[in-house]
Amino acid sequence: MAGVLEPLTFIVIDGLDASGKTTQAFRLYNFLKKSGRTVFLRFHPSNDNFFGVKAKQFLYLKGKNAHFAAAFFYMADVIRSILLYSWRKYDCTIFVRYLMGTAYLPEPLHRIAYHFFVFIVPTSKYMFFLNVAPKEAYRRLLQTRRKREMFETLEELEKTRWKALFLALIDKWIIVNADKPADDVEKEIREHLQNKL
Repeated sequence: MAGVLEPLTFIVIDGLDASGKTTQAFRLYNFLKKSGRTVFLRFHPSNDNFFGVKAKQFLYLKGKNAHFAAAFFYMADVIRSILLYSWRKYDCTIFVRYLMGTAYLPEPLHRIAYHFFVFIVPTSKYMFFLNVAPKEAYRRLLQTRRKREMFETLEELEKTRWKALFLALIDKWIIVNADKPADDVEKEIREHLQNKL
């Protein structure tokens, strides 16, 4: 795939918790760097600013107020990243967790928030939604996390997955089956990038 990507490609990797976003983002980052590309990788919520730190804090609390606060600070963190980093000159910019944070809001607010943010923030033809079954996501969370966020129960994963999948389908995201082994998911992401440029 070396030499295929056009300059300033914006790539989004999104999905439920435990869908493999971090794994795939690092794999793609390393692959592109080895291919001679300059790559900027940004995770949300991030640890280096007030909004990202507050979003993470609220994710471990319970109740509607914490729910809304987590979503608010998360989107503020994303907007901050866009303002600070989207203008920088890299061959590829990868944002992990981007618009699908709106799926954590209650219905129908998640749709309103999603369409509002789609209107004001950059989008891309390379937006990947890693679609993991809630039971598989929950199994992974139980294996890897000592402390879980408010949205990391099986019930919340099921609700959020359907809301996010609906948004992904209406907005033409590239939906990848993330129940598969990580190597297969990586291969599919690379194939989509190669074929769609």
